[in-house]
Amino acid sequence: MQIQSPCVVSLTWTLSDAQNRRLDELAEPVEFFYGGDDLLARVEEALAGHGPGDELQLQLEPEEAFGAYRSELVCYEERRLFPEPLEAGMAFEGLPAGHATADMPDDLVYLVTEVYPSHVVLDGNHPLAGMALRLHVKVVAVREASADEIRARTVGEAPLVLKANAGRSAPLH
Repeated sequence: MQIQSPCVVSLTWTLSDAQNRRLDELAEPVEFFYGGDDLLARVEEALAGHGPGDELQLQLEPEEAFGAYRSELVCYEERRLFPEPLEAGMAFEGLPAGHATADMPDDLVYLVTEVYPSHVVLDGNHPLAGMALRLHVKVVAVREASADEIRARTVGEAPLVLKANAGRSAPLH
């Protein structure tokens, strides 16, 4: 079966930055809904018409992946609003109750980048925002999508790193 919308594709991949430093690897196949919300548009475009055993090399510019890095998505919040223990690298869905930054979106995942005694630095950008990416992807299998998958536009288990609906807010899996 060739990849065409709607279907489910099983993929493996290696994701690298523009200098070929490995950022993520999916060694075991994972299913993605093709023609819905599971894959970035540029990845879907490249996969169209391919089948099991095919391998592709893609170069994704920031605008084809997770967008430009936006400094306006970085904010400072009072340390007392966060639970203990707190350390850099932790992620929170939305801002904490009582936050002071009124113009920040509430629907992002914020990564703690720095922790100080009085405040915390939060970044709402996707960890890969602003980066050109290289993706080596292998199609392992292709199958028909179920009625439930078609209705949901997802298989529901795809790692967030390549999810189309992840936007700039999703952490790596």
